[in-house]
Amino acid sequence: MSPARILVAGIGNIFLGDDGFGSEVISRVGGRLDAPGVRVVDYGIRCMHLAYDLLDGVDALVLVDALPDRGAPGAVRIFEAGREPEPPENAPVLDAHGMDPQAVFASLRALGGSPPRTVVVGCEVADVGDGIGLSEPVAAAIPEAVRAVEQAVAMLSGIRSCV
Repeated sequence: MSPARILVAGIGNIFLGDDGFGSEVISRVGGRLDAPGVRVVDYGIRCMHLAYDLLDGVDALVLVDALPDRGAPGAVRIFEAGREPEPPENAPVLDAHGMDPQAVFASLRALGGSPPRTVVVGCEVADVGDGIGLSEPVAAAIPEAVRAVEQAVAMLSGIRSCV
């Protein structure tokens, strides 16, 4: 058996304040996840690129993204996408900025693929207005999010590929 193929994908728009959360986390994770089968990519707003990379086949995806403000800016949320038919009330929503991961998964399905097991590491935003740079509460959440990504990859590494 070969090691699990895990894609760690940061998404978001760095020109919209806290929406750049995914990119910032990916820049900090970088070489910390230098393990066989693990690939770390900052996709920014290139959702079709992500869909095509998923079409190449991965066993698991760790998606790092900004989440809508639900009253706790800077709160890091970790959840598995697609494990419930209907999200519970007050569950984090993936689209705070127009780069909709559900659209990525729909594109993937239209291309003949299927979404892998997906763990989302997200952070509630404080400000997604025009501008570069994270707000104070979201910037303070970066170390916790990096640890969460590392833990998600460690957990998902138990998935083995038969390829």
